[in-house]
Amino acid sequence: MGIDVLFKIAGIGIITAILNVILKKSDKDEIATFVTIAGLIIVLLLVVDMLGGLFDSLRSIFRLY
Repeated sequence: MGIDVLFKIAGIGIITAILNVILKKSDKDEIATFVTIAGLIIVLLLVVDMLGGLFDSLRSIFRLY
């Protein structure tokens, strides 16, 4: 789970940046902004999922439940 998550985040960032440049060159700035926000939301969902796993691990380590 370690390095592949970083590759996922980097891949999403690269795809978002490429789409952003293409859309801005074709004068679709509003759609480019939405693509950037969508990429950010996807990355945030990945991070929140990882944090949930971290809290579950901490809960089981310290036997809180």
